[in-house]
Amino acid sequence: MGAGKTSVGRRLAKHLDRRFVDTDAVIAAAHGPVPALFATVGEEAFREIERAVVQRELTTGGVVALGGGAVLDAATRAALVDCTVVLLTVSEDAVAERIAAGGRPLLTDGIASWRRIAAERAPIYAGLADVTVDTSRRPMTTIAAELAAQLQEVAP
Repeated sequence: MGAGKTSVGRRLAKHLDRRFVDTDAVIAAAHGPVPALFATVGEEAFREIERAVVQRELTTGGVVALGGGAVLDAATRAALVDCTVVLLTVSEDAVAERIAAGGRPLLTDGIASWRRIAAERAPIYAGLADVTVDTSRRPMTTIAAELAAQLQEVAP
């Protein structure tokens, strides 16, 4: 959470001339704001909705930004096996600024919640990642351009 998935993803898609999809935005368009949906149906039901959206969007050949918890679902992880997965990391200092506005249902205790969740998910993220990029202190535009160049070298 707060690593810049949407910001980098949107710019990366432009560089690669591909469609960009943020699965949280798709879910919000169909079901209303993610925090409200999460609060109404609970995490388990939310993850079921998320799984269906992720699996559908991964078939489009575009750049897909997943919600940070999407990979908690085994079926979602399995769907990512044949995809190039980019892990965006961010330092605690940098993310504190980004999450200050709120609106993230799992960050009930702010940076303390982020720290706990990041530690719990780190092994899953690392196991799925083909490429890892830190977004802490460099412009998202620069990160996306460098990432696009790197990805085009691997799979033009």
